[in-house]
Amino acid sequence: MEQRVRVHKVRRGGSEVRVVRSDPGPDATGLALRDDGYRLSMYADREGADRLAALWALAARSSRSLVHLPIRENPAPHDGAGDAVPVALDLVLVHHSLRFPASSWKEVRARLGAGTPHTVTLPDDDLPDGDAVDHGRRHHRTYRDHLGFDIAAHTLFVVGSSTAFREEGAALRDFADRAASHRRRYPASAHFCVEVSPGPWGRGRTRRHVPGSLHIEYHDRW
Repeated sequence: MEQRVRVHKVRRGGSEVRVVRSDPGPDATGLALRDDGYRLSMYADREGADRLAALWALAARSSRSLVHLPIRENPAPHDGAGDAVPVALDLVLVHHSLRFPASSWKEVRARLGAGTPHTVTLPDDDLPDGDAVDHGRRHHRTYRDHLGFDIAAHTLFVVGSSTAFREEGAALRDFADRAASHRRRYPASAHFCVEVSPGPWGRGRTRRHVPGSLHIEYHDRW
């Protein structure tokens, strides 16, 4: 998995914040994220799904960086299709050990500057196969490697440990691998998706009133 990124460093107080921002180029295709009020809805085409899985894997490795996908300006397939007006969001993936306050993101984002271009190469199997994840242990009371959600400055923050990102990333890897072929094999099935939730079970809202489900739906290029 090879991804183009820009690396930004911002001084905040007495420390430095390192942001790795996705920079796929002008011809990149779809990734979009919306807060629909009752859930978080993400839309991905084949290239977008691959990019999301790769940057998710990067977040699992990058315990000292914020991984930023600036996608809120991207159109979504269902924009304008209903009465409700969904809120467009960016996405930031961050290791919990950084203890980065989401409330500081607006200030940090405003100071990112141009950054330094890099190409990141990750092994294709950096995210585990779904069969290699012991999903049952997530329901044990002592298990702590769950993801957390927060929203600030029109950005969804997904926060967790390396283990949490890798284990939840197994479903994203499967989604990216199967999405396009699923539509070819089952043309009558218009819907192919994956759900990512904070905590051991999906729930309506988190403690900060953020929708407790991230629904990622595959669409051909729109």
